[in-house]
Amino acid sequence: MEQWNDIEPGKFLQLAAGGNLDSDQIIDVREQQEWDYYHLDSSLLIPMNTIPHRLAEIPAGKAVYIICAHGVRSAGVCRYLTEKGYSSLHNVVGGMAAVASLQGFQYD
Repeated sequence: MEQWNDIEPGKFLQLAAGGNLDSDQIIDVREQQEWDYYHLDSSLLIPMNTIPHRLAEIPAGKAVYIICAHGVRSAGVCRYLTEKGYSSLHNVVGGMAAVASLQGFQYD
């Protein structure tokens, strides 16, 4: 059973644009070249394969929004973080492709 919440990209963008999220609350788990192509300035890049070594950078005491390209890797990271005791995790549905589309950018 999933222990995190899915969040629609529009709702996520409202939160991010409203200045309600700190930079360590939006974790982008894509690779560097994907980040270089398109990313949110308010996010922190922690590629999926580095998560186990960088847990200290992910706040355990507040809501965290995990995003990747399409929502698959971020769901896996949410699952992993849940197993490590994190709560209040949110997977951005459709990932950066959906977010970019809402911002008028053709991601892929």
